Amino acid sequence: MTAVPSNRHESVFLTEAVEGLAVRADGFYIDGTYGRGGHAAAVLERLDETGRLWLVDQDPDAIAHAQDHFGADSRCRVVHASFRGLGELLAADDLLEQVDGVLLDLGVSSPQLDQPERGFSFLRDGPLDMRMDTVRGQTARDWLQDIDEQALTRVLRVFGEERFARRIATAICRARAEQGLPDSTLEFAELVAAAMPRKERHKHPATRTFQAIRIAINGELEALEALLAAVPGWLRPGGRLVVISFHSLEDRLTKRAMRASRGATDLPPGIPVAAPPQGPSLRPVAKPLFGDRHDASNPRARSAVLRVAERMA
Repeated sequence: MTAVPSNRHESVFLTEAVEGLAVRADGFYIDGTYGRGGHAAAVLERLDETGRLWLVDQDPDAIAHAQDHFGADSRCRVVHASFRGLGELLAADDLLEQVDGVLLDLGVSSPQLDQPERGFSFLRDGPLDMRMDTVRGQTARDWLQDIDEQALTRVLRVFGEERFARRIATAICRARAEQGLPDSTLEFAELVAAAMPRKERHKHPATRTFQAIRIAINGELEALEALLAAVPGWLRPGGRLVVISFHSLEDRLTKRAMRASRGATDLPPGIPVAAPPQGPSLRPVAKPLFGDRHDASNPRARSAVLRVAERMA
């Protein structure tokens, strides 16, 4: 039996996500967001010596953790990549339509938030970075140097669902022009907070702004949308996709992808319908689970939604 690695990250919907995969002992599974291996360890406990598990993450720290804990396990392959690039790897190994399950636990992990040098936290002072993959791409500060006020307003409003998006964007751009952008997360959080006329109870005023910038610089929604479009072609008929999301836009994309092929089957017999989507498609399995109703003890679970779908034959 493989023990769950010891770390401070508490996996949300650990049991429910693995049950949603309906793991076969000899199956082939992909943990597309390894994090710190909680879900991976639980999947490995259900695999026999012929089963396979890919451990995928774009965070170099997570990859180092996976190598340390599972690198010697012959059932595992550790892959340093965004999950949007997995299709090419599967095709290269002639594994398209051979996957029994894909698991995605989206968002930021507790270890990432706990490391000030990663720049994800507005409570711990560190560089204004926020990159999931620290070896490529623009830092948050570099991105903020280049974006115009109108585009920044849209990012904060859409990705952060921030009602004071225009005020905050104006304050950031004014600071950039007058004294330069802050280098640290705490200074940047103070700049954001000062621009807000009202504060939400029990929520730091920079929460939505940090979330929006993180999503934008890492291309998180674009990567998720690309994966959701591709994953039916990775799965065997009956293979499962399990997604744990923490943002309404992530959940909306997931829900839409899992229901995309249901339009024709939901209509009464005899009603003319358009041709069904080409290629394999997904259908939802069971009802979604909502963290605020299911796991009140874990603060990270409050906004979590778990959805499960399977590839149709």
